[in-house]
Amino acid sequence: MATVRRSVATLRISGETLQPQKITAALGCEPTSAQTKGETLVGAKTGIARIAKFGMWRLEATEREPADLDSQVSDILSKLSPDLNTWKEITSAYDADLFCGFFMDQPNEGLEISPASLAALGNRGLILSLDIYSEETP
Repeated sequence: MATVRRSVATLRISGETLQPQKITAALGCEPTSAQTKGETLVGAKTGIARIAKFGMWRLEATEREPADLDSQVSDILSKLSPDLNTWKEITSAYDADLFCGFFMDQPNEGLEISPASLAALGNRGLILSLDIYSEETP
């Protein structure tokens, strides 16, 4: 089995009443991007404006090629508060996940996630969300 070619990972915290500056203060790190409900957002590619329906705070890890989710988990969590009570407050008030995209060159590629990474996410109440993209040709 070949290793997954590329991975991306983003911590996402969202909710209708989420105020990004409060998440920044609680976690001790500026987000990669953020939005507040009611804010006007303009698509970078389309230029089309829309109104944010909820607040969101995002922190992206550096893209890895080949895929290396363990280093991306470490990259993100090392920048943030380790206080599990803070995380409990955040994850009980808002939706929170680590969104991961895996990009494959072949139909059968794989990767492993260490127990330490899984425990770090679980201890913080974070859902692991996976999107897997295949470059399979007919």
